[in-house]
Amino acid sequence: MDPDLAELAAAHGVATGYNDGDRRPVEVDEEVIVEVLGLLDVDASTPAARTEALARTRAEAARGLLPGTIGTRTDLTYPLPAPGTLTAEDGSVREVTELSGLEPGWYRLTVPMLDSAGSASAAQQQVTVVVAPATLPATPRSWGWMLQLYALHSQQSWGIGDLGDLRDFTAHAAEQGASAILLNPLHAITPVPPVQPSPYTPSSRRFTTPLALRVTDLPEYAAADAATRAEVDALRPETVGDRIAHDRVWAAKRSAAELLWRAAGRPEPVDPSPDLVDFATYCALAERFGGRWSLWPEELRHPGSPAIAEQDLGPRIAFHGWLQQRVGEQLASAREAARGMALGVIGDLAVGCDPEGADAWALQDVLRLDVTVGAPPDAFNQRGQAWGLPPWRPDRLAETGYAAYRDMLRALLGNADGLRIDHVAGLFRLWWVPPGRTPDRGTYVHYDAAAMLAVLTLEASRAGAAVIGEDLGTVEPEVTEALHSRNMLGSTVLWFARDLDDRLMPPAEWPEEAVATISTHDLPTAAGFLTGEHVRARADLDLLDDVPAEERRAAADREELVGLLVAEGLTSADAPDEELVVAMHSLLAGSRCRLVLASPYDVIGETRQPNLPGTIDEYPNWRLPLPLSLEELRKDQRVTRVVAALRSGGR
Repeated sequence: MDPDLAELAAAHGVATGYNDGDRRPVEVDEEVIVEVLGLLDVDASTPAARTEALARTRAEAARGLLPGTIGTRTDLTYPLPAPGTLTAEDGSVREVTELSGLEPGWYRLTVPMLDSAGSASAAQQQVTVVVAPATLPATPRSWGWMLQLYALHSQQSWGIGDLGDLRDFTAHAAEQGASAILLNPLHAITPVPPVQPSPYTPSSRRFTTPLALRVTDLPEYAAADAATRAEVDALRPETVGDRIAHDRVWAAKRSAAELLWRAAGRPEPVDPSPDLVDFATYCALAERFGGRWSLWPEELRHPGSPAIAEQDLGPRIAFHGWLQQRVGEQLASAREAARGMALGVIGDLAVGCDPEGADAWALQDVLRLDVTVGAPPDAFNQRGQAWGLPPWRPDRLAETGYAAYRDMLRALLGNADGLRIDHVAGLFRLWWVPPGRTPDRGTYVHYDAAAMLAVLTLEASRAGAAVIGEDLGTVEPEVTEALHSRNMLGSTVLWFARDLDDRLMPPAEWPEEAVATISTHDLPTAAGFLTGEHVRARADLDLLDDVPAEERRAAADREELVGLLVAEGLTSADAPDEELVVAMHSLLAGSRCRLVLASPYDVIGETRQPNLPGTIDEYPNWRLPLPLSLEELRKDQRVTRVVAALRSGGR
């Protein structure tokens, strides 16, 4: 590779090579590197352009320029090129020669730049400094539940699991002795059809989906007259069916909420933040011009446009702002039900947002909207993956003091007692696929992991929240090491808990700083694994090249798992599947992992997994309700037996 291009790529965090899933080195084509550098506003398209860009990069290094944001910890020392002035959040000022011995917090550093001779000059640089505690408090050893909230249903909910269901489930789980409830992302939708069913492709990660609202728990419903309540009740869709109908549910809840809002005198949100106003404005514009903001009139495509004020959106902005505050209140009620738990309600942060959604509109200055993140080719996806989610621009994050990232975390941690980070390796690097390219024609763009982790650790510490990182798949060792060193938990899934010889490991060898689960939303359920449903589902959709080979592999995997359960003294080789499921939970409970989570899908024998990767409409992803209601779950003996196994620590 051209050495100038390699040096330029390294300076801007663009990978020129990587290790694939089998740890074999892969070189990235120069053409891709040039294209990705261009997406970071670095012209490397010609030798002359590279020379100029490299000269500029070297000159900045010679001048002692610091990154726009420095992430550090209370137990570390960060050297400075020259003495500077440090301003804390309370306005206090001190002179510093290095960053050390600081309390956790946000600081503003003013430091002189160096001249050509290496001496301090009159020119100054302003830098954001984030100081995080060295670690979070250790997570107590305990157990809990992980929920796809939308899949719950009860006698009170309207066709989809809601925050009332969450409150009731949480209260019952607390009585059982559970310590945590891990939820799927409750990020906000774009409020016009078609509603995106995937919680991992949200309109906004900073706000909460109104699909989770329980209409009949609104104070406006209680205060309404009988005629209004009857009108609202008549809007209720089917409580449960073969599929969750997101569009129908949202149409019913929106209409009911609007009825109650109007009956209450069209109240406005109390003390709305600028972010809430932006989100509500996006929702109002989407109702008028459609859910794809890139197709709106050009003068409305940025939240700072003065043309927005001419649209007379006041009532709709008020409605969506009020709706968000009511959803927040119901989520707070669910958290109140978890107050006696050691951990409480843990939210989930998706890896990105819909490029046509509210966050992309409001935060377009720090996102690269024409890029999609994904994954390079591997044994399961030979052409790679593109997830349709735009990445943060690492340079813009640094320039803006990570404000957008910080505010997103604050919004999430304000509504949860802990946070799971989906694809936590994205704090270190993301696979960028340039516009118009196939997923295999991308490369990794690296982020300032010290800064990303410092912001996360500081904000989680201030919120008193636990952090879980989803570090499954092809993840570099430093990712998991960084989590563990900060008392953040990684993820251990039964199907993947294998040694270097690809054999299932006994639970005594599983990592301690981890969350143990049988499966995930993208993998077979316990019953699906035992019956081979994951093979049948893919075979029926013609997603497998060699069905008999996959069936043989599934049978061998089952035999290996049963062998482990027998070796651990948890069951017999001829036990029925229901007994094997209980034994699997006992296996998890007896592991070294600090937190063990059970899923209702596994406990009650559901064979269908919530999401089948590689499909969109071919499989009912994110649309499958649980086969039992919330009331039935409480009485089911399978639940009782699994809870007993979890409470006993697997003994």
